[in-house]
Amino acid sequence: MAEAADRQATYADLEAVPEHRVAEIIDGVLETHPRPRPRHASAAVRLGGELDLTFSRGRGGPGGWIFMIEPELHLGSQIVVPDLAGWRRSRMPTEPEGAYIEIAPDWVCEILSPSTTRLDRGPKRRIYAEAGISHLWLLDPAAGVLEGFALADGRWVLLATIERGETVALPPYDAVPFPFDDLFPFDDPAAPAQPET
Repeated sequence: MAEAADRQATYADLEAVPEHRVAEIIDGVLETHPRPRPRHASAAVRLGGELDLTFSRGRGGPGGWIFMIEPELHLGSQIVVPDLAGWRRSRMPTEPEGAYIEIAPDWVCEILSPSTTRLDRGPKRRIYAEAGISHLWLLDPAAGVLEGFALADGRWVLLATIERGETVALPPYDAVPFPFDDLFPFDDPAAPAQPET
């Protein structure tokens, strides 16, 4: 029995997980959770859109970044899937050819949900620090809070906590601030519904 408990999860274990679940290997353990709920997914798309236009394409901002939603990262023996990740273009000048990426991003964002908070606030934070990722954002759509961290001497330092009604101006994307409330489209009663065609 002890031998089974010590078994490390393999990539074959990860590949066997049904497609409707997100799978990661964290500290040798296969971790799975459901795909994101609508609030989580729409916040990810909205945040990615805010950052992509100005920080990737350079429209009204500096450009120079590549963003991905739910990339599979192989950081040593750890296999993690952050909700969003960003690389300085100088560190990822060409598109990776495989299904996963071994270059640690410069920034990650985890969008917290009941099924992921334990991992996002726990071992994944440590894994990101060990990989030398310089910035981490933790977005909690249910609480309406965004925490921004910077890596300093191998430890996460909380830079700011943004709440509903405030403006997001967190490194490394502080050059072009945006309203935090823009990440929550279902909370805007003035947003017009599009008629069906």
